Amino acid sequence: MSFEQLGLSTDLLRAISDQGYTKPTPIQEQAIPIILEGRDVMGGAQTGTGKTASFTLPLLRRLEHHSNSSMSPAKHPIRALILVPTRELALQVYESVKTYGKYLSLRSTVIYGGVSIDAQINAVRAGIEILVATPGRLLDHLHQKTLVLPKVEILVLDEADRMLDMGFLPDIKQIIQLLPEQRQNLMFSATFSEDIKKLANKILNKPVLIEVAKQNSVSELITHVVHPVESIRKQELLICLIKQQNLQQVLVFTRTKQGADRLAQQLIRNGISSAAIHGDRNQLQRTQALDDFKRGLIRILVATDVAARGIDIEELSHVINFELPNNSEDYVHRIGRTGRAGAKGFAISLVSKEENQLRIGIEKLLKTRLKVEEIHGFEVMNQQSQTSDKETTGEMRQKCNSMVIQNRKANSFAKHGETATRFKNEVRPKNSRRTEKILDPLFTQPYVSRISDVETVLVKKDELNVGMAHKKHGLSNRPLPALFISPVVSKQK
Repeated sequence: MSFEQLGLSTDLLRAISDQGYTKPTPIQEQAIPIILEGRDVMGGAQTGTGKTASFTLPLLRRLEHHSNSSMSPAKHPIRALILVPTRELALQVYESVKTYGKYLSLRSTVIYGGVSIDAQINAVRAGIEILVATPGRLLDHLHQKTLVLPKVEILVLDEADRMLDMGFLPDIKQIIQLLPEQRQNLMFSATFSEDIKKLANKILNKPVLIEVAKQNSVSELITHVVHPVESIRKQELLICLIKQQNLQQVLVFTRTKQGADRLAQQLIRNGISSAAIHGDRNQLQRTQALDDFKRGLIRILVATDVAARGIDIEELSHVINFELPNNSEDYVHRIGRTGRAGAKGFAISLVSKEENQLRIGIEKLLKTRLKVEEIHGFEVMNQQSQTSDKETTGEMRQKCNSMVIQNRKANSFAKHGETATRFKNEVRPKNSRRTEKILDPLFTQPYVSRISDVETVLVKKDELNVGMAHKKHGLSNRPLPALFISPVVSKQK
């Protein structure tokens, strides 16, 4: 089937052709005709399958009759509202609306938090038909009465599962109360939890369920690999993988914002260009980091789950889970950044002993076993095997050791209240002296006389001089070395 058979207008087909697309994806093929009929839709598809275009194209087609070139804001009321969970996804959807609607006289804009609201107010007051928004910032505008929603004809909830996970349900309920009852509702999500189904029952009216893949399934083009490793050696292994395989564009996931910052800084110290993206970064920083990553100016983008929504990078080959997510469904979203648009992808997870239960949870969700590969020299071993096989190293580790820049400060950690530093395979107190030198028993063993008590009375003069010199130089409080201790003289009665 071609796009011409889906009932789209000539202007939309021109815009699609400009992007080089000729054949719709399965989700587009199924969703576009139903949306054009005006029916509610509950759509489920993996990320990277063209889900955004599956609702932006028919949305533009249904609003096309409202196109006009009037300068009056009253001629451009909000007709379609698209709600998304994050700023990155908001920008991605907005770009899709602009790209496919460039030959139509329909106005659109995007509003999200983290930036000044003033410019957004001016854009909204100028008049728009299509509004892409995050729930929190939309409520800010509604409370300030800078926009109204009485003429909304189409409501779209994109990444609905993530909006629920982020606690946006109360905001969504407030927004829906301000919309007209007669409207078309579209809900799209990569996963369908029980909470999503409950929300759909409240919002959607006799929806058509479109599911192009099984629930919580992932692309067959993605290769999953788990590398067991001790948690304190994850950084070392990650750097090793990047340098040995010469990876040029990798998206790395951590659980926390602080962890993302620390990891990005450690990678930079080891000569790997990196940047972190998370909720504490302002919009300018996040946009700059993402743009640098897309342009290839940095090799590694370290992200948290929330910030990663909406990251759309063509031909991203590798996603690495530096830490497994606490929520198994987030694994599906993470690795969905690779293996997109028919390209192959690799999902690598560095898993410590403490994360084995999280791995089992992911396998239960996917209903499949993840391939486990131990890297020689980085194996997770019990305490006995560690002490008996300290010198075990592999070919890969030897290569890594020559490439990884050792950073003792980064590898230091607290042990029994002391700061310790790692030297190869052993741990020593910081600033302590190495003890590999051979200890001479002459200086360490107690003195045992081998001559008779009578002979010991004749103490050599030079030995006495040594003792006097010891006192003369202020060393009287220090014990004499065993070599210079005079034999004990027994007193004869």
